[in-house]
Amino acid sequence: MGKYQIIATAAMGLEALVAKEVRALGYECEVENGKVIYTGDESAIARSNLWLRTADRIKIKVGEFKAHTFDELFEKTKALPWEKYLPEDAEFPVIGKSVKSKLFSVSDCQAIVKKAVVERMKQHYKRSTWFEETGAYFRIEVALLKDIATITIDTSGQGLHKRGYRVDQGEAPLKETLAAALVLLTNWKADRPFMDPFCGSGTIPIEAAMIGQNIAPGFNREFVSERWNWIPSQVWEDARIEAEDLANYDQPLDILGTDIDHRMVKIAQDNAFEAGLADLIHFKQMQVRDISTYKEYGVIVGNPPYGERIGEKQAVEHMYKEMGQAFKKLDTWSIYILTSDEQFEQFYGKPATKKRKLFNGFIRTDLYQYWGKRPPRQNELNQVENID
Repeated sequence: MGKYQIIATAAMGLEALVAKEVRALGYECEVENGKVIYTGDESAIARSNLWLRTADRIKIKVGEFKAHTFDELFEKTKALPWEKYLPEDAEFPVIGKSVKSKLFSVSDCQAIVKKAVVERMKQHYKRSTWFEETGAYFRIEVALLKDIATITIDTSGQGLHKRGYRVDQGEAPLKETLAAALVLLTNWKADRPFMDPFCGSGTIPIEAAMIGQNIAPGFNREFVSERWNWIPSQVWEDARIEAEDLANYDQPLDILGTDIDHRMVKIAQDNAFEAGLADLIHFKQMQVRDISTYKEYGVIVGNPPYGERIGEKQAVEHMYKEMGQAFKKLDTWSIYILTSDEQFEQFYGKPATKKRKLFNGFIRTDLYQYWGKRPPRQNELNQVENID
């Protein structure tokens, strides 16, 4: 088994959650803006792709160095051990980005890195001709930040938010990685009720069900690195067997998703079916003002309309007021609402216990958290029974 420096990329504001997930897999890590860095073997690459719910991608760092000139970028890229990663028939496109760096032309940086890799490969494979690139796919990225070039290879393929269950979606779907993060940021446990009053295509309830039964989010999809010759197929097989063994399919769940739009309810049901969770999640057409329940100590997570479009703002603000009135009765429930409306608390009618800044795509939002009463502990219940 080799040792690799692995980077799990993360949306702004989710780095600490990704780091917590990485540590739960058994790897020590460092947290930087937009990424979590750790060391692991081929098994770590497979397990990270399968298990990390809130990361965007899993990359291998091939090298990092200062590059003030194109010559420097070329020579230092060429000096990296590309033959360790790329077979002779590898397909290896290069993408790039540059921030606050002298080498600001991304297209030039991409071309130079590509040329440097080719030259290294020609030396190693003793080739004088160009490479046909008909084999496995290795997407290389050169990222320049303040004249430091970081060169990575993506191991995921499609982003990790692509779980493989989304048959259809609405106009502004929530990324599965952010939906999972919203659930993980709550105090919800699988033995308590869970509700999403703005379920849309069902992403939050589906992610909650997967968390509740400890189902690996990448279990039903493929990853580009599964075709790499230096990661044995047995590594992937073992990682999937581990995921299957750790899933708790017998865990009962009480999850409800509601939406005002009957078409979205149908899409949510179809997506839950595709995820194999149709029997665990109940979907229902309902307006938020009509929500009521006799159940206690549950958790509500909602991503309501933000009223970003002209003409929608007043209707959304009125809906926030109705939501506040409906939820007032749920004093044992903890409520978590994601919105970009900075006046949300005013319309909802109550200041949040806590706020957390998050980004929904490129929209800056706040997660407004309203913590409900704590459920009584078992010894407190026993005392009550003894008094009775």
